Amino acid sequence: MRTPIAVLTALLAAMTGFTPATATVASAARNGAIAGRVELRRPPSAAGRRPGVSDLGTPAMQPTAERQMSVVYLESAPRGAFEQTESDRAVMDQRNETFVPHVLAVTTGTTVDFPNSDRIYHNVFSLSKTRPFDLGRYPVGRSKSVRFDRPGIVRVFCDIHSHMSAFILVFGHPFFSVTDAAGRYRINNVPPGNYTLVAWNEGVTSESRQVSVPDGSTAEVDFSLK
Repeated sequence: MRTPIAVLTALLAAMTGFTPATATVASAARNGAIAGRVELRRPPSAAGRRPGVSDLGTPAMQPTAERQMSVVYLESAPRGAFEQTESDRAVMDQRNETFVPHVLAVTTGTTVDFPNSDRIYHNVFSLSKTRPFDLGRYPVGRSKSVRFDRPGIVRVFCDIHSHMSAFILVFGHPFFSVTDAAGRYRINNVPPGNYTLVAWNEGVTSESRQVSVPDGSTAEVDFSLK
């Protein structure tokens, strides 16, 4: 014999199609996104010298498009939103005495490969507290790797060519995006809620904004960095 609750549930299902299962699905929050554009109001400055190393290379300006790349990220991730289950890999090439890309954003646990595509020797190193390393000199066709296990900013140099520099931003969550050539960015799969969004670019002051991500929709946030 069915209980009164069971009878009521069956009656509602027959009349409206409502069931406890559909109620659960209907109430589940849907992830949204954050998108927008980062404008740099100050022209990119010349590539800085590496610290504390003799000047051996030929000074050069980093390509403007590369130096205009910004990184937009959540200051803190939603609780329980990210559990890293496997390591990732990324590449920072050495081409025409330039690191490509100039700005790389990765999650903790990522191994970055540093292939040498130039017909000259390079020596990739960093003095960063986040991940200091020195890969030594190696020729064209060779590649060496570094694993990044701590969040932070890593500035990368070449011990042979002082004009070569790059940045690796390491995050403990996946809610970040590197801007494209037009300064646009998009961060997907963000749980609904209120967050602090940060825009970073080398040589300029970072800017933060409060953003509210709606259920299943996209929040639009633009930045103007001075």
